[in-house]
Amino acid sequence: MANKVKFGLKNVHYATFTVDETTGTITYDTPIRIPGAVELSLEPRGDMVEFYADDMLYYSAQNNQGYDGTLSIAIIPEQFAIDCLGEEKDETDMVLTEKTNLRGKPFAFLFEFDGDEKATRHVLYNCTANRPTVTSSTRTDTVEPTPDELTFVASPRETDYAVKAKTTADTPAEVYDAWYDAVYGGNGGGGVEG
Repeated sequence: MANKVKFGLKNVHYATFTVDETTGTITYDTPIRIPGAVELSLEPRGDMVEFYADDMLYYSAQNNQGYDGTLSIAIIPEQFAIDCLGEEKDETDMVLTEKTNLRGKPFAFLFEFDGDEKATRHVLYNCTANRPTVTSSTRTDTVEPTPDELTFVASPRETDYAVKAKTTADTPAEVYDAWYDAVYGGNGGGGVEG
């Protein structure tokens, strides 16, 4: 049965990828879990295209340029900071350093929203993260954790223009159950590919 409502956020993962310069083939790495997801917001990118003629709106169409995303998480994992934000970890001192000349890798972003019947699993295929805002505040008589806020852009994939995919009530169990094992449609088509 299809969900009537959605709520919750869990099973957030990311998977970096490489693009073969000769063939354009995208190869996604194995998804890595990001624990501590608090909230996710995805705002559409791209204004409606509107053309006026004959004193009226003659033509209109959507312009899908992906999403602007904001993820609130308990704390940004060290491996994500290295992989996707381009931070560098010193092998001797074990200190993580942010440098202006280092760039993170693009990544697929996987997550799910719970529902009254079954969780809907999503993947955004081509994301780039921005450096997070650094905030905290002094303790008072109550201790409130301060989540990290990560902003990112989810763009269309160059190979097939895919932005996002999600499961439905009819998605076969073998696809649904393997959602976090490998990026679905990893090379620009259906099926589980890595």
